[in-house]
Parts: sequence; C-alpha cells; structure tokens
Amino acid sequence: MTLPTLYSFRRCPYAMRARLGVYLSGSQVSLREIVLKHKPEPMLQVSPKGTVPVLILEDNKVIDESLDIMLWALKHNDPDNLLLVGEPHKQEIAKALIDANDNEFKPWLDKYKYADRHPEQREENYREQGEQFIAKLETLLAKHEQLLGSKPCITDFAIFPFVRQFAHVNKPWFKESPYLNVQRWLSGHLTSTTYTHIMKKYPTWLESEEEFLFGKESK
Repeated sequence: MTLPTLYSFRRCPYAMRARLGVYLSGSQVSLREIVLKHKPEPMLQVSPKGTVPVLILEDNKVIDESLDIMLWALKHNDPDNLLLVGEPHKQEIAKALIDANDNEFKPWLDKYKYADRHPEQREENYREQGEQFIAKLETLLAKHEQLLGSKPCITDFAIFPFVRQFAHVNKPWFKESPYLNVQRWLSGHLTSTTYTHIMKKYPTWLESEEEFLFGKESK
C-alpha cells in the first residue's frame, strides 16, 4: 500500500507538530528523517524552501506547512474532536492562539535561543518579549487543565513544542519562573505516551535507505 511521505527532523517544533497531527489522527506515513545540513534533493524538488515538515500525498500533492499537515490529518480522522467541531467560539480562540504563537512568539523565541546572533539586544530582553505569550498561556491554564478546557485540543498540540523550545533555552530559569501552570501543562505533554511516540529516534534517510512506518499503529 502506498502511503504519504513525510520529511521530518526530530527536534524541530514544526516537524513535531506535523507528527503529532499524524499520530493523533491515527494516520500512517512513510517517514524520512533528514539532516538539515544535508537536505535531500527529492525534498528540495517538491518544496524548494527547504524547511520541514514536508508531506507528499499519494496523488503527489505537497503540503509543506506544519499546521496544514495537522489539519489534513485531523480532517480525515479526529476521534478526540481536537478540531473543536461544534464549538465555533473555541475554534476562533484556538486559531488566534496558534497565530500568536507562530507570528508573535516564535520570532522572539528564535532571537532568545540564538541571542548571540542578535546582539542588538540582550538575551534577557528577548526572553521578556517571549514571556508576554507565556503569561497569556499561564492565565488560560489557571482556569483549566489545558489551554481551552479540561481536555487538550489542536491548540495545545500545535503550541507545546514551541514552549518546550522556550523552556529549554535556560532550564534553570524556566524552573524558577512564576509560570507554574505552564510548567505543569508542559510537563504533562512531555511525559505523555503521545510525545514519547512522536519523538522516537529513526535513522536518517538517504535515497538508498528504507523508509520507516510512522503513525498510530507503527511499532
């Protein structure tokens, strides 16, 4: 059986997001784990921008945005209603939070993580800018276990890989920070069986090597 092909890089938060979508939907793909310094030519041919994730469907359609891959997977099968169907108000909030993560928080996160490449400001200044989003999450998580309620939805899974990256820039600082609800929420996701599954290590893919089955039923 021919499966969609997913180019991925294990530690990239965007690639994590795509793998989460595939896993949570119960889908399966042929996984190609790449090395970002040596991007394979077949991937560049279908997605010249050269970033992961890249999903190639059976009809050769290419999806190379992580959120679009999540939506593709969950629109095929969403057993836990992560897309919040029937809850339009929550859907609006979910979209706004993911947009804020991608367009406001992530740029500051990149500067915080690579502060030595951005000497215009001190590392702490970049962190403080990122904290504005973290504080917003803290307020939401003071009300309920997950961002929009008692159960996780697409928002939680689309955002926590980026908060993980933020926390790992300076782990001692994050541990001592006042964001106790964010810490609890993030720890819950990082210790889940879902996270363990999507972070399984695979050998890197070369054109001559075997692809790996990834998804809900893969071993």
